[in-house]
Amino acid sequence: MSNGQLNGKNYRKKFQSAQALQILSLLEGRTIEEKDIKREEQGRPFLGSREIDFNITNSSNMVAVSYVKGGNLRTGCDIELIRPRINAQKIAQMFFCDSEVNYILENGKVNDTRFFEIWTLKECYLKLYGFSVFDMKNCPSFINNDNLSTCLPVSFKIFELFDETGEKYILSTAIEEVDYSPVVRWFSPLTPDCKTRAHIKAAPKAAQTVSPNR
Repeated sequence: MSNGQLNGKNYRKKFQSAQALQILSLLEGRTIEEKDIKREEQGRPFLGSREIDFNITNSSNMVAVSYVKGGNLRTGCDIELIRPRINAQKIAQMFFCDSEVNYILENGKVNDTRFFEIWTLKECYLKLYGFSVFDMKNCPSFINNDNLSTCLPVSFKIFELFDETGEKYILSTAIEEVDYSPVVRWFSPLTPDCKTRAHIKAAPKAAQTVSPNR
């Protein structure tokens, strides 16, 4: 990697961090600085008060934050720019269950939008509990009877975002309560349109939750 690429990557990271702090400041109604962000043992960020929980995600030029206040609830979110991913089918076969692999395949080819639906749902679930991508194989399935659904005491939403260039993003959110939604805000250099693609209702009984590999 050249110095120019490295400097560009560092600049983007700092810019995205500043955007995330700006979003949190707007949600909190006060200035949030980096020093106000604490981290759990596994690295998951939180504000000083456990009455507030948030999660940050970014992809390309987009930064998003899911936020919940009150009740000691937790939230997770993940956003991805929809684009062809090298070895997407192999990645799915490594990390997705059979029903999810079948869901993303159309005539033997990967449907990019469906791939990132499943990927972001799994990511936001892992981020909800502070696990890593290496635990993805242990995630519950998000496909039941060929449709998006799950048997978890968690509510999920999938958002489809389009920016002014026509590029599409998938944003998924999770929160530890049935039929409850976190506040979601996103920033980008452009003004994106948004629609809710799916609302995945949790079942009344909890399934076995994921455990990190030791």
